[in-house]
Amino acid sequence: MTMKFQPYHNFAELESLKDPWNQLLGHSASDVPFLTFEYQQAWWQTRGGGEWPEDSQLVIITATQDDRLVGIAPLFFAQNLTGQPALMFVGAVEVSDFLDFIVDPQDLHPFLSGLLDFLSVDNDLPHWEVLDLHNLLESSPTLALLEFEAKKRGWEHQQTYLQPAPYISLPADYETYLAGLDKKQRHEIRRKYRNVENSLAEADFYIVEDRDQLERETQAFIEMMAQDPSKRGFLTEPMVQHLHNTARIAFEHGWLQLSFFTLDGKKAAGHLSFLFNNRLWGYNSGWEWAFRDYSPGWVHLAHLIQWSIEQGLTEFDFMRGDEDYKYKFGGVDRHVHRATLTRGI
Repeated sequence: MTMKFQPYHNFAELESLKDPWNQLLGHSASDVPFLTFEYQQAWWQTRGGGEWPEDSQLVIITATQDDRLVGIAPLFFAQNLTGQPALMFVGAVEVSDFLDFIVDPQDLHPFLSGLLDFLSVDNDLPHWEVLDLHNLLESSPTLALLEFEAKKRGWEHQQTYLQPAPYISLPADYETYLAGLDKKQRHEIRRKYRNVENSLAEADFYIVEDRDQLERETQAFIEMMAQDPSKRGFLTEPMVQHLHNTARIAFEHGWLQLSFFTLDGKKAAGHLSFLFNNRLWGYNSGWEWAFRDYSPGWVHLAHLIQWSIEQGLTEFDFMRGDEDYKYKFGGVDRHVHRATLTRGI
C-alpha cells in the first residue's frame, strides 16, 4: 500500500500525534533531542529565538500507511538565507545542532520519494523553489537518498559541508578516559583540579532538580552566558525566551541536565545539557569571570564527563563547533551538512 501524505500548519492539529511522533523518532536514523515533538513545538513558538520572521509558515507533513505513522517531514516555509522561497527543517539553523526527517531507515527511501512527489504537486502549500535542509549528520542515509531522488527528477542538488560536531565515546571508568588523552592535556586537567583543591574555596557541583527553582536557575545560567562578549549579542529577548522554553520542556520530559559548579556556594560555571538516548548533549555553557583564576569552565566540564561515565552513559556530545577545548578533552569529529534541492520550474 502506498503512503498517504498529510500537511499540518499548526502544532495544535498535531497534539494527537505527539506520542507516535516520539516513538517513531526512537526508531529513526537521527534520534536526537532537537527532533522531539516538544522541542520542535517550543522552537516554533519563538521561530528559533527570533531567527525567522513571525510570518513563517509551518508545513509539517506526515506519512501514514495502513493508518500507521511511518514518516514525518518537520518543515516550515520562509525566505531562506539567500532570499529564496524555501522549505526548511523546523529547528534550522542556529540553535538546533542536528536535524533530519523522522522515519525508520527501512521506510526512508519510499518516504522521501513520496514526499518529493507530494511537494511537487498543488497541495495548497506555499510556493517554494528550494528544499533547504541544514544540519544533517554525515551518517544520515538521508543525504545520499536526497541526491539520488534529485537526479532522478532532474532537479539541481547541492551538498555543502557546514562544520564539525565533536564527541567522546565514553569508556567504563574515568581513569581510562584520562589515560586516552594527550599527556599534556591529562596533566592540565589534573593541575586545574589541584588548583581548586589547594585553594581556600569550597567546591561543589549540583544538578537542578526542583521544578520551582527552574526558571530562576535558568535565568542565572543565561546571565552567566552573557558575561562572554561573543554570546552577549546572541542573547536577544526572543533567544532568552527560547532558552527558557527549551529548559522547561526538557525538564518536564526528563531530559534536562542543568548543572552548576560552585565555589564557596557561589555559581562559578554552568552547563545546560540534554540527557537523552543514553548520551549527554552539551547544549550551552557559561562561567563567572570573577572566578577565572580557578578555570571553572574546564573543571566543570571535566566533572561532567566524569559524571557521565559514572552514570553509564555511552557518549558525551559537544555538538556543533570546532572550539579548541573540545579536542583537548578528546573530542573526535563527525560532521554536519546542508542539502539543497532546487526543483525544475
